[in-house]
Amino acid sequence: MVTRVETIVVGGGAMGAATAWQLARRGREVALLERFEPGHRIGASHGASRNFNVAYADPTYVRMLAEALPLWRELEAESGTALLDLVGVANHGPRGGFDDVHAALAAAGIPAEFLDVEDAGKRWPGIRFDTRVLFNAQAGRVNADASVRALHARAAAAGADVRHRTRATRIEVVDDALVRVACVDDAGVADVFEARTAVVTLGAWTTKLLGGDSGAPGVHLPPLVVTQEQPAHFAVRDEAMAWPSFNHFPGAAAGGYGDWLSPVYGMLTPGEGVKAGWHGVGPVVDPDARDFAAVPSQLAALQRYAREWLPGVDADAVTPISCTYTTTPDEHFVLDRIGPVVVGAGFSGHGFKFVPVVGRILADLADGSGGAPSLFAADRAIAAHPASPTGLGA
Repeated sequence: MVTRVETIVVGGGAMGAATAWQLARRGREVALLERFEPGHRIGASHGASRNFNVAYADPTYVRMLAEALPLWRELEAESGTALLDLVGVANHGPRGGFDDVHAALAAAGIPAEFLDVEDAGKRWPGIRFDTRVLFNAQAGRVNADASVRALHARAAAAGADVRHRTRATRIEVVDDALVRVACVDDAGVADVFEARTAVVTLGAWTTKLLGGDSGAPGVHLPPLVVTQEQPAHFAVRDEAMAWPSFNHFPGAAAGGYGDWLSPVYGMLTPGEGVKAGWHGVGPVVDPDARDFAAVPSQLAALQRYAREWLPGVDADAVTPISCTYTTTPDEHFVLDRIGPVVVGAGFSGHGFKFVPVVGRILADLADGSGGAPSLFAADRAIAAHPASPTGLGA
């Protein structure tokens, strides 16, 4: 059977769902295919909390941040669901760059202030600070699970054909105005979609569908590395204690940071504890062959971090979490159109805060109403030693 549709979105995590929502609310005909069941925990869009961190100096990201907050509020209003909790984000640590971030945010009218160690410690006794803190009040945390549910529901309400448990198996580019997507549901029933445009937002599975024998010819992407990351929830000592979300950037090994694996991000997940994690240091994995188990040495290092820097948690009362990162070499996203195929990829580690903006950009690319910033071009040159974005928050 062949199903014809204007646009097909392949991959129903946060980015694909946001794209389907944006297209459907414009009156576009769109189908959304998601391989797994609603609420699955196999990819990168699950869990109750992500940092909504605005600590960027790059003007492209700052413009996207300015757009993100009102779009999140639109989604909340449409869905009747609270998604964003502006508890603020505290960025601290010896690594430089905060002055540039502060200046960029001030120029965009995004609130940011520096706090000294004593003031920050009084506000948030659950965190130990040894440097000044860049605090962003219009920041905090976003509920990932609730966001994906809301996006699916609002896309369907606007007319999108949302299909869970339906796996795309092949993309065939016929010409610049026609693409075929073969798929199969969990009952083994095969189907083929024909569309003017296919939007691929498959996270860890992007290369599996767009590369190799099942891939769309002519679609070339930067290397996408899939890793299994292992943050954890730590039990809080005092439920009444205030917690901002936070990012902690290390300094030189001689300054006491020799056993750090990367910067650390964290936030309170209500009802589960304080989530903290290393950034992008997990083992490279096949997303279809994960063990979901924490690397013992990395978990032990995270517990040492909690003992030293998070006095408000019990470092021994720890619950590991497993998720995937899909990352480009420069940690910038891929948002581009190649023929009739639109690709959104490489969001891991700092993409969730931009979900409704990414959905808007990918929808623009799909319906021809706009483009994407050149920073995210699929064929961009990537520096040998790129400077990574600072807005952590998986």
